[in-house]
Amino acid sequence: MADLMAVAKFERLFRMAAGLDVDKSDLKRLTDFLRQKIYDLLLAAQATARANGRDVIQVHDLPVTNGLRESIRVFETLDTELELEPILEHLATLPPLDLAYSYEVEAELPRLVGALTVALARAFKILDPDVKNPQALHWERAMEIFNLLL
Repeated sequence: MADLMAVAKFERLFRMAAGLDVDKSDLKRLTDFLRQKIYDLLLAAQATARANGRDVIQVHDLPVTNGLRESIRVFETLDTELELEPILEHLATLPPLDLAYSYEVEAELPRLVGALTVALARAFKILDPDVKNPQALHWERAMEIFNLLL
């Protein structure tokens, strides 16, 4: 299975978002993180849609916080396009949702993946302002924080 994004895009996003140097070995960590966090967002959106009596998840069901919205804006300024197909392939490996999601939700997935990538890169700098190349401990700590919030 392909990664969610090409190594060059991954390296560029981390460099532009937080001045960090990452390499191909970090891409698997990022892919695992993104697959799980996108799935978590969809699970939360599914609960919202169900609570509102709908059988299809809509964009407004996604739990997009102010911080995530800001990360979307930052991602959009970085002029990087992410492809939808690898994201859908990775989501297909997870347990299926009970509800379908709309085409608008599907179209939003690359922006969410980009925003989560930006937010993760920035989290590394918050955890350790001097970090240049995140190590395993940085990844573990950042993921624990995201697991608390998403």
